[in-house]
Amino acid sequence: MSTPAHGAHRPSGYARIATSESVTEGHPDKLCDQVSDAVLDAYLAVDDVARVACETVAAGNAIWIHGEITSNATVDIEAVVRAVVRDIGYTDPDFGLDAATCAVHVGIRPQSPDIAAAVGQDQAGDPLDAVGAGDQGLMFGFACDETPTFMPLPIDLAHRLARRLAAVRRDGTLPYLRPDGKTQVTVGYHADGRPAGIVALVVSAQHHPGISLERIRADLRREVVDAVIPAALLRPETAIHLNPSGSFTVGGPTGDTGLTGRKIIVDTYGGAAHHGGGAFSGKDPTKVDRSGAYAARQAARWLVATGLARRCEVSVAYAIGVATPLAVNVASFGTATMGRTDADLSALVAGTFDLRPAAIIDRLGLRRPIYRQVAAYGHVGRDDIDLPWERA
Repeated sequence: MSTPAHGAHRPSGYARIATSESVTEGHPDKLCDQVSDAVLDAYLAVDDVARVACETVAAGNAIWIHGEITSNATVDIEAVVRAVVRDIGYTDPDFGLDAATCAVHVGIRPQSPDIAAAVGQDQAGDPLDAVGAGDQGLMFGFACDETPTFMPLPIDLAHRLARRLAAVRRDGTLPYLRPDGKTQVTVGYHADGRPAGIVALVVSAQHHPGISLERIRADLRREVVDAVIPAALLRPETAIHLNPSGSFTVGGPTGDTGLTGRKIIVDTYGGAAHHGGGAFSGKDPTKVDRSGAYAARQAARWLVATGLARRCEVSVAYAIGVATPLAVNVASFGTATMGRTDADLSALVAGTFDLRPAAIIDRLGLRRPIYRQVAAYGHVGRDDIDLPWERA
C-alpha cells in the first residue's frame, strides 16, 4: 500500500507536524554501531577501565574496524565482529554479507597520550575530579509526557515498528524477510501540544526475491502496522506506505555502505531535540558524548516524571580534561509548573545531579558491557531493556 504524492503539502487540522525514523539492526549503519559497541563490551567485560574509541565500516562482504583502544585486555576482535554479523542474521552468501566468509580488517592503535593524560588527571584531590571529560562539546537530554517512556510519540512508534519488523523476521512469522529495514512515523499535534493522530507512516522491509509486492504489503500491514499502532491514532486520511519503492531485495552493506555514528538522531529523540553532534557507539564512558548525554536524559526524564515540566531539554557543556561542566541549562518550552522559570529548573538540575564524568559513570554503572543492546532501536526511552538512565 502506498499513497502517491503530487507535490509537498501540509495536512490541515494540525497545529504542528513532526516526523521521526528508525531502522532495524540489519541496516548497514546500525550493523556498524553494533559492531563498535560489541567491541567496547568485549573490552569492558575484562578491563572495566579500558579506553575505547572504535569506528566500523561495512561494505559488501567486508568489515573494517579502526580506532584507538588502550587496555590490558586481549580481545579477538575478528571473532566479535563475526558474532555480531551472525546474530543480526547475515548468514547467507545470497544476502551479500555473510558472517562466515566476510573479510574482517582490523586497524587499532592506542589512545593518544595527550588525551589519556587529560582524561586521567587529578584536578583537586576529589576522586570524582580524577576523570576529566574525554572531549569538549555540548550534550543534550530530552523528555516529554507524550508517552509512558517520556519520549516523543513519532520516534517511540518508529522504534516499535522497527523492533516488530525484526521480530517477525526472527521468529519466522514472515520468513521471507531479510535483516535490513526502515520505518518512519509522522504525527500531527493539537495546539496544546498533545498528539492528535498519525498523518503518515512508512515501513520498508528487505525481502527474498520472488515474493509478490501485494503479499509483502498485506503482511506488513497485518503483522507490523496493526500489531504496533493504536487504532485510535489512525485516521481515514492517514497515508500508509508499505515498501513504497517496490522491490527491496538488495540491502545491508551490499546496498549501501555502513558507518558507525551515522544514525545519531535515530539514537536519540528523532529530531524533537537538539543534538551536540557526537555519536555514542564505540566510545567508553569517559567520552562525554556518551555519558554526558545519558546523564542529561536522566535529568530531563526526572523533571518530567516529577511533574516539574511537561516537556524539557537539558544541555550540558564540557571542556576536555575538566571534570566540572562549564554550563548546565534547561529549556522547558513554557511547560514548567508551579511558577518555576527555566533558570530555576537549571539550578535544580545542577544541584541535584552530579554531572562530572566520574560521578555519572559511578551513578549509572557505566563501566559494564551494556552497550551493544542500545546500538539499535535507541539509546534512550527504552522499555524493552533495563537501562540505569531510564529508571525512575
